[in-house]
Amino acid sequence: MDDDQHLLSGETTDQQESVIETSLRPQRLNDYIGQTKIKHELTVYIQAAKARDESLDHVLLYGPPGLGKTTLAMVIANEMQVNIRTTSGPAIEKPGDLVALLNELEPGDVLFIDEIHRLPKIVEEMLYSAMEDFFVDIVVGQGPTAHPVHFPLPPFTLIGATTRAGLLSAPLRDRFGIVEHMDYYQVDELEQIVFRTASIFQTKIETKGAHELALRSRGTPRIANRLLKRVRDFAQVDGKESVDQAVVVSALNLLRVDNMGLDETDIKLLTTMVNFYQGGPVGLNTLAANIGEEAETIAEMYEPYLLQIGYINRTPRGRIVTPAAYQHLGINPPQTKGE
Repeated sequence: MDDDQHLLSGETTDQQESVIETSLRPQRLNDYIGQTKIKHELTVYIQAAKARDESLDHVLLYGPPGLGKTTLAMVIANEMQVNIRTTSGPAIEKPGDLVALLNELEPGDVLFIDEIHRLPKIVEEMLYSAMEDFFVDIVVGQGPTAHPVHFPLPPFTLIGATTRAGLLSAPLRDRFGIVEHMDYYQVDELEQIVFRTASIFQTKIETKGAHELALRSRGTPRIANRLLKRVRDFAQVDGKESVDQAVVVSALNLLRVDNMGLDETDIKLLTTMVNFYQGGPVGLNTLAANIGEEAETIAEMYEPYLLQIGYINRTPRGRIVTPAAYQHLGINPPQTKGE
């Protein structure tokens, strides 16, 4: 009986978390904080498509994880007043999976494929005719009875999201009429997101507390929201009525997130380059083996932010640590020849 109660309690918690996650996502472009240039362009494209009573052109959103690509896809569908089907590249294993998804679309609907760079090649090639001419050719039957079937599709919008735009093949990339690069967020934009999320959580947060949290969120809304949840826990246990700067600093120091938003892995990555390779250059695979992370994880989750804030540079021979990173770590940079 107790186990059943725990299960039910867990289910309720999961449901509550799901509801909260959904409510954190803005529904309209006007409510979407940040990415001003992209919002302005999409507003024009959406208004024009609706005026012509056409489906929106296919959209490719690319950039580091956590910047709101999935949310923006849902906002686009809401603005177009159509339904959205969501999936991911690894989930579409064979052409039949893609046909099943496309078959459920109504005219104008949005098909959102996250991690689109991970689509199997055979599925990607089927997408070409689906995106360009709204049809797919499928083979029905086996052996002597096998025959091709021309399968027409309603006009639809494919929204692809990727953290690795360079891994997309040129034929697929060229079929997207709208290509948008999502940038890291400014501190003031992250402050707005923190205030909005705190309001949804019914948590009071002071201006300096929101600013400190924004500073440590790596320019990424997903991280800002995750850190706010943890800081809220510390504030509650400490009996604080609101989240102030002192609570944020104390909590994030305990979580080993420093004043630039660097965590243990970031610091480990930089210090490994400094201590074992004199600051580089060092190859990505070598670095991954040294710190016990996958090379893809470093390339997608850690390196983009370190590049953005100027702590590492990429060269033809590998990654190198910059003087700014040495200063942040409190380490004197090595003397160059002739000094």
